[in-house]
Amino acid sequence: MASRAEPASRAEPASRAEPVDVAGRRDWRDVVRDAADLALLGILLTLAALPLLTVAAAVGTASAAVHDWTRTGGWPSARTTLRRFGRALLPGVPVSLLALAVAGLLAADLAALATGRVPGGPVALLVTALVTAGLAGYAGLVVVEVGGGGRWREAARSAARACLDAPTRWAAPTGVVALAGLLAVLVTPVAVPILAGYTLAALHAVANRRSIAAGHPLATVDPAGGRSVPAHPESL
Repeated sequence: MASRAEPASRAEPASRAEPVDVAGRRDWRDVVRDAADLALLGILLTLAALPLLTVAAAVGTASAAVHDWTRTGGWPSARTTLRRFGRALLPGVPVSLLALAVAGLLAADLAALATGRVPGGPVALLVTALVTAGLAGYAGLVVVEVGGGGRWREAARSAARACLDAPTRWAAPTGVVALAGLLAVLVTPVAVPILAGYTLAALHAVANRRSIAAGHPLATVDPAGGRSVPAHPESL
C-alpha cells in the first residue's frame, strides 16, 4: 500500500494545460485576456447606456466590476452585475439627466465657439475646453468612487474633497479623459465602445495610485455601516 503513494515532491499541478508560475509573473496570455475582458466590458457598458436614462446605472455598474477586478483579480458574476444594475437604475436617473444636460451644453458651447457663431475666438475656446476637461476628470473621480460602493451624492462630495485637498490628483483623471476623447475622435466609431472599457480601467488605476502616493486614499463604503471610510492602501 505504501509503494503506491506518490511523494509530495512529485505531485503534479492541478491543471496541466496551465503550469503554475511560482513567481507569480504574468505572460502575454494574461495581457490578452485582460484586454479582451475590458473590451467586452466597454461594449456591454455602451449597450446598457443606450436608453440614455440608464447611463449612470451602466457606468456605476461597470465601475463596480472594475473595482472588483483590480482588487481580487476576478470579475463579478453575471448575477451580481445584474443585481447591481437593477438597484442603480432609479437612483441613477437624475444623475443621467444632469450628466446629459451638462454634456449637451458644453458640447453646444464648444461647437459654437469653434464655428465662430459665438464671439470669443481661440482664447474662449481654449478656456471652455479646459473647463470641459476638468469637469470630465472630476466626473471620472466620482465614477471611481461609485465603483467602490458609494452613492452618487456621497461620491461627488468625496471626489470634490479629494480634488481640493490635493489638486494635482485632479490632473491624472483629467488627462485620462482628455486622451480618451482624442482617441475617440481618431478611431473608427465601432471602436469607441471598446475604448470605454479601457478608459474606465485607466481611471481606476490612476485614481488609486495617486491616492496611495498622496496618503489620502479615496473613500470607500464600509459594508457593515454603509458609510464612507478611507480605503487602506494595502487593500488596493
